[in-house]
Amino acid sequence: MTCQAVLFDLDGTLLDTAEDLADAMNAALGQLGCPPRSLAECKRFVGDGLRMFASRSLPEDRRDDETLGRCGQVFRDAYARCWNVKTRPYAGVADLLDALAERGVALTVLSNKPDEFTRMMVERMLAGWQFAAVRGVRDDGVRKPDPAGALEIAARLAIPPQAFLYLGDSDTDMETARAAGMFAAGAAWGFRPACELTAHGAGALIDHPLDLLDLL
Repeated sequence: MTCQAVLFDLDGTLLDTAEDLADAMNAALGQLGCPPRSLAECKRFVGDGLRMFASRSLPEDRRDDETLGRCGQVFRDAYARCWNVKTRPYAGVADLLDALAERGVALTVLSNKPDEFTRMMVERMLAGWQFAAVRGVRDDGVRKPDPAGALEIAARLAIPPQAFLYLGDSDTDMETARAAGMFAAGAAWGFRPACELTAHGAGALIDHPLDLLDLL
C-alpha cells in the first residue's frame, strides 16, 4: 500500500498497559467491596472506554449508574498514581517508530482512554518521537468504533484516509479502521486474540512491530 501515515491504538499496541490498568481497577473494586478481576479478564474488558471497562469489571448486580460513576472516579484516581509503574512500550515498538520516522511517515495515536491520560502517556512514554496528532476520549464523548476521531486526524493532517495504515489490537480498532476507510492491521501481540482481529476485518496480522514495514 501507499502509506503516508500510521494511526496507532495505544493500549495493547504501542504500550503494554495491562498490569497498571488491572491494578487500578482492582483498587476501585476493592473500595466498592467487589471481588478483584484477573489480568486476563482486564485484557478482555478494556478497549471500549472507561465506563465500559468499569461495567464489565463490576459484578452484574452492581452495574447501576451510581456505582459505575463511583467505580470510574476511584479508578481514575488510582490510575493517576500507578499508570507508569509497570507500563512499558512493547519490544520492537521503538525500532518501528524510528523506521517510520526515517521514511517520513506521519505518526498518530487514537485511543479510547481519556484524552488527558492518552496525551500524558504519549508525551512521557514515547517522548523520543514526534506524533503529528494524539487523541483520546474528550468531553464530546466520541469513541471508537465511531470513525469520527480517525477522520478528524486525517483531516487535520490533510492526508486522505486511504493513505493511512491503522494498527490496533482489538475488534473495536478493526471496525474503526474499516469505517474510516483506512487499512486495518492487527497487532497480534496485544490484548486480544488474532482470531478476533481477523473476524472483524483485519487486512493483515502483524506478529512483531517491525513486520509492519513489510506492508509499506
